[in-house]
Amino acid sequence: MIALHRLAIALMMFAFVTSMTNADDLLFVSKPLTKPQEFTGGIEGAACDTAGNIYAVNFSEQGTIGRVTPDGKGSIFVTLDNGSIGNGIRFARNGDMFIADYTNHNILRVAAGSKKPTVFAHNDTMNQPNDLAMAPNGVLYASDPNWSDGTGQLWRINRDGEVTRIATDLGTTNGVEVSPDGKTIYVNESKQRNVWAFTITPQGVQDKRLIKQFPDHGFDGMRCDVDGNLYITRYGKGTVVKMTPQGEILQEIDVLGKRPSNICFGGPDGRTAYVTEVDHTRLVQFRVDRPGAAWTMNQSSGAGKTK
Repeated sequence: MIALHRLAIALMMFAFVTSMTNADDLLFVSKPLTKPQEFTGGIEGAACDTAGNIYAVNFSEQGTIGRVTPDGKGSIFVTLDNGSIGNGIRFARNGDMFIADYTNHNILRVAAGSKKPTVFAHNDTMNQPNDLAMAPNGVLYASDPNWSDGTGQLWRINRDGEVTRIATDLGTTNGVEVSPDGKTIYVNESKQRNVWAFTITPQGVQDKRLIKQFPDHGFDGMRCDVDGNLYITRYGKGTVVKMTPQGEILQEIDVLGKRPSNICFGGPDGRTAYVTEVDHTRLVQFRVDRPGAAWTMNQSSGAGKTK
């Protein structure tokens, strides 16, 4: 009996180790979440709520925000008005959704529990607010490229909607993210293929430093995990790179299409990455080893619970 009991325990341990190994083997392997052509070619702005839904712009038609359930069923969540077209999306801790409206130089807000977009911030000197980052203190940052000139800017939007330009003389600013501790902001340049870091100060930013320059292909959206590693979409290459804050490439993940435009983290444990993919106008997902920083921050406060 003792021998049989020991054998049973050994078999259970073997099954557990095998299941863990198989789960690990599936890390960083992409698979489609939605069907092709459910979004337009303007698919962008991935963001997750705490219920596990994924949001991206231009579902079915331009000027919409789509909501996709964890099993891949999509629908229109919000239709923007006044000719607004969204790009980056972020959730605040209280559940408010913020959208970069590049056609009207706005940052829009959809209050938690609402489906009515309102103008939260506006500045006529913006080129076209593109991607958004949310700092732990609730301050928003927006990248602002001028594609024709190959230049860009960086903006801070405080909790009252006050807009301040904090960096100029940049290349085509695109993906933007704040480190989990709120001390560093990262911005990438699509045409120049640089990833920059700045130290955040009460007045703005300082200590601009180059983290990484890539030899080929462009960039788009960018997000941090809880360890501060950056996940950057390589537009034109069809991959997402996982990179340390010092510029060391840790992983490169094929995302089943050449033009990934943005990325976010969600799922039941914050360890599912969702990528907006332009070639097939769909969402792609893959599992990662550590949760996303924004997911972890918002999960603790119940952010992004929508109706």
